[in-house]
Amino acid sequence: MTKLLYITANPKAEEQSYSLRAGRAFLNAYRIKQPDVKITELDLYQDDIPLLDREVFDGWAHLQHHTYESLSPAQQVKLARLNTLLEQFIAADKYVFVTPMWNFSIPPMLKAYIDAVCIAGQTFAYTEEGPVGLLKHKQAIHIQARGGHYSDGPLASMEWGDRYLQMIFRFLGIDAAPSIFVEGTGIQTNDAEQIVQAAIARAQEAAMNFASASIAE
Repeated sequence: MTKLLYITANPKAEEQSYSLRAGRAFLNAYRIKQPDVKITELDLYQDDIPLLDREVFDGWAHLQHHTYESLSPAQQVKLARLNTLLEQFIAADKYVFVTPMWNFSIPPMLKAYIDAVCIAGQTFAYTEEGPVGLLKHKQAIHIQARGGHYSDGPLASMEWGDRYLQMIFRFLGIDAAPSIFVEGTGIQTNDAEQIVQAAIARAQEAAMNFASASIAE
């Protein structure tokens, strides 16, 4: 059974978010194509995503020479949650990331999540030839909403959200499907709903392809 991790990074209600609406359409279409898929939804603005702060780093250092039980209660909670997030990420076969563009990049909770799952020795390894991703034979797709047009033209070089995620996918060894963009809604406000509906149609088609894509062994 395929395990799909559906990761959203948007504090808005789903009906108020262009990216979340497209993401939900993607997920529903995926279920139709592959009804036996096991889907886990992770809302980075509702679920607990610990920051890598001093308590975490001190806790990791402490565990090199001491037991888990000797950590402070706060450290135990944070490190346990980080370990749960990491194990969940590693166990998944496919990933769907749904985000808005914020200030040319990603929301801060998504960066916190990336920090939680990019762990040396777990999802990537350092070698003499450089870092190597350990999540081979897994697949990801990114659905992103952005008010302007960043796919091409003069603003393309200012887009760092999707490009950052694509780099992370490559870094971890994950194969990435073409991203789905809901763009132009901020400058074509009268056509916003039409733009969203077109993106939803693309998301539904992409879901069919994503569900059909086999996971190499």
